[in-house]
Amino acid sequence: MRLWTVHPAYLDAPGLVALWREALLAQKVLLGLTRGYRFHPQLIRFRQQSDPVAAIGAYLAGVHAEALRRGYRFDVAKIVKRGREVRMHETKGQLLHEWQHLRRKLRLRGARRYAQFARLASPAAHPIFRIVAGGVRAWERAAPAAGQVAVTKSRSLRVRRGT
Repeated sequence: MRLWTVHPAYLDAPGLVALWREALLAQKVLLGLTRGYRFHPQLIRFRQQSDPVAAIGAYLAGVHAEALRRGYRFDVAKIVKRGREVRMHETKGQLLHEWQHLRRKLRLRGARRYAQFARLASPAAHPIFRIVAGGVRAWERAAPAAGQVAVTKSRSLRVRRGT
């Protein structure tokens, strides 16, 4: 699950559809309608809001607006709480970390989309986020620092060497 801090306009078509589906799943989790993903780190910042369901609803509304701009027909009725004004703070470090991650994905999936944004150093954020100073969030699954051990999906260990 990835609930992007970057504006949905930067996503390619598969990325935007995946974001819509993952944000709808996040909404179900926040409503208590699923057993899986309850402790997913991407949900921390939404749970910290006074009304987490309204926060994810505002996030979904931003994704929906981008879908409409592109001519897609996402079902807005799936958003449980719509029309609420929600603003969340996110750090510049988190935004830039995600931007690098997205650029790597775009380079692999679509050269044309990647080329559109290859020289952009600092992207716009999703409309609900107000960017503040700070680094990458502690909940982000970043690459291990030099000398740290990471467990991969195959359960094998790898050590990142310092450069």
